[in-house]
Amino acid sequence: MNFTEEQIYRYSRNIILKEVGGKGQEKLLSSKALVVGAGGLGSPILLYLAAAGVGTLGIIDSDIVDLSNLQRQIIHFTDDLDKPKVESAAEKISRVNPDVKVIPYKVRLDSSNIEEIIEDYDFIIDGTDNFPTKFLINDACVMRGKPFSHAGILRFDGQTFTHVPGSMCYRCIFKEPPPKGVVPTCSEAGILGAVAGVIGSIQAVEALKFLTGAGDLLTDRLLTFNALRGGFREVKLKKNKNCPVCGETPTIKELKDYEQPACDLK
Repeated sequence: MNFTEEQIYRYSRNIILKEVGGKGQEKLLSSKALVVGAGGLGSPILLYLAAAGVGTLGIIDSDIVDLSNLQRQIIHFTDDLDKPKVESAAEKISRVNPDVKVIPYKVRLDSSNIEEIIEDYDFIIDGTDNFPTKFLINDACVMRGKPFSHAGILRFDGQTFTHVPGSMCYRCIFKEPPPKGVVPTCSEAGILGAVAGVIGSIQAVEALKFLTGAGDLLTDRLLTFNALRGGFREVKLKKNKNCPVCGETPTIKELKDYEQPACDLK
């Protein structure tokens, strides 16, 4: 790839990193990343990946911008109220970096469309706020051999890890979604907006590391963050041989749609 003078200047802080360099920047510009959810986690993810020059960004979100979103979903502004989130996010990305091609999916992700959507992407990022979609992303990515970043946030806490084929997946830790009413949603328990920024930024870092081949990914490690304590904790885990989707004898061989209330503060 021949960089333009403008691109050399735009991405100069990436290119001078010996772990990235010109070859790494070429990889980013030719890469495709899919972000599921243009909300609290998806906002910093999309902005940082766009700024870094990831060539194609897919965005999945069926929701519209609500006033309560603006406390943490920093890619959306007050003028975007009632606008589809994928449109709002795409507009900001084009203003950040015109090099980036945006593919919006204003759909609800489910077992009927996820495999077709994720097929063309190099890395999948889970920026969702509900268990059914998290399990769906995990199962589809494991079955299709797709690497992905998981994250979850609530109150003052966040967690994240990265999966690549052969490493621990989400079901290695959590076998199935919790029963309804056991885990509160953010509308019931709240979320400090900046926590989404911390965890979403880490997910963006993981995506950039994977796409450039730099550093060590958060595989077989769960990174947790507590804002009140102001600290991170790393929990070393390993692939569960009895995991129902990635274990030695998987019992989950077809995708399933679970029912569970998502975060919905009106």
